[in-house]
Amino acid sequence: MNNKITITQMMSATNTLHQQGKHFTHIGVGPMSRNLLKAALELAKEKDFPLILIASRNQVDSDRFGGGYVCGFDQKRFVETTAAIADEIGFDGLCYFCRDHGGPWQRDAERNNKLPVDEAMDIALQSYLDDAEAGFDLLHIDPTKDPFCGEGVVPLSTVLERTVYLIEKIEEARAKNGWKELAYEVGTEETLGGLIDPQIFENFIKKLKDVLEKKGLPMPLFVVGQTGTLTRLTSNVGQYDTPTATNLSNITHKYGTGLKEHNGDYLSNTILLEHPVIGLDAMNVAPEFGLVETEALLELVTTEEKFVEAGRRSNLRAILAEHAVKGERWRKWMVGEKRSASVEEIMKDADAVKLITSMCGHYTLEDAEVKAALAILNANITALGLDPEFYVIKKIKDSIDRYIYCFGLYGTATALCNAAK
Repeated sequence: MNNKITITQMMSATNTLHQQGKHFTHIGVGPMSRNLLKAALELAKEKDFPLILIASRNQVDSDRFGGGYVCGFDQKRFVETTAAIADEIGFDGLCYFCRDHGGPWQRDAERNNKLPVDEAMDIALQSYLDDAEAGFDLLHIDPTKDPFCGEGVVPLSTVLERTVYLIEKIEEARAKNGWKELAYEVGTEETLGGLIDPQIFENFIKKLKDVLEKKGLPMPLFVVGQTGTLTRLTSNVGQYDTPTATNLSNITHKYGTGLKEHNGDYLSNTILLEHPVIGLDAMNVAPEFGLVETEALLELVTTEEKFVEAGRRSNLRAILAEHAVKGERWRKWMVGEKRSASVEEIMKDADAVKLITSMCGHYTLEDAEVKAALAILNANITALGLDPEFYVIKKIKDSIDRYIYCFGLYGTATALCNAAK
């Protein structure tokens, strides 16, 4: 796996092809598991599109900050494991490693413990530097979490100040250490809640550009804007707004950057198909793919329950449910009164347990008891003459492929490399 062009060159080539009338939207894929990495790499090889992997700090992070829930990855192991899978399947196309929602208090524990500002900023910076040293291509600078801000909304002036500070420090370290060129993404879908006012959005980009230019720092490759998407439970409950998305996209292009949309999970094909038409540059999807993997595993459990005697079964359904509920990550996605319900209350509600298992099962795949049950399940399904890994990976590939097809990404990796020459 050896990128022929940088992510910045790739986006420049994207603009060139757009000007020639070839419209497509890139997708950032959350690396929720090893199966998902393999599925994404296989699909990128088959369909010839640039694979953009977006890892949050909860998913992948430095060991000294707790590592990540995805295979216990730190940045180096994430890159190395992905490269090893690429070698295994013969993938030599475009694959970019990106930090999603990096920044202070972006790990659940840091926010819950209300780390002091200086400490949270220092940890964020050190995590970014570990990203850069590991060979990441793009860093999302997102200082919009702050447990000391009322109602959870960080003033845009503070967001701007912290964004510039972090980019400046990262660039100083990059130059000093001889690390490769980095691209940046700024902003968040949560800056102001709801739809971001286009004028406020533009003023933020304009002020950011002015400060970055004065300091000789690079303009971000993407700015995140709120287009009305909102992921909750297992659906997109937001109100996608085409005129707003179009307007925000036009604003970013005016300042030489691109619009990135977050929370794109579960959107309808009808909405996805408009993205290339209105010039939306990229969109992130993650929880949906985790849910697809979990549901594929539960489908295999159903097969196991039908054909394997009780004493030899994995009991994965019950084990996965217990770990998913007790992990409490479902609180981020839950709505209504259940969001604040106790674990004991949830465990008594069969429907809630079923929903949480599908929604949050992927968070538990590295738990020892879950891994042991998975090993038994895989052995039982294999003994039945089926290939459990093939089944799970195919289900994930189909889910990702829906976006690749709707976004017009087939064949774009080769086209982008040619356009960048």
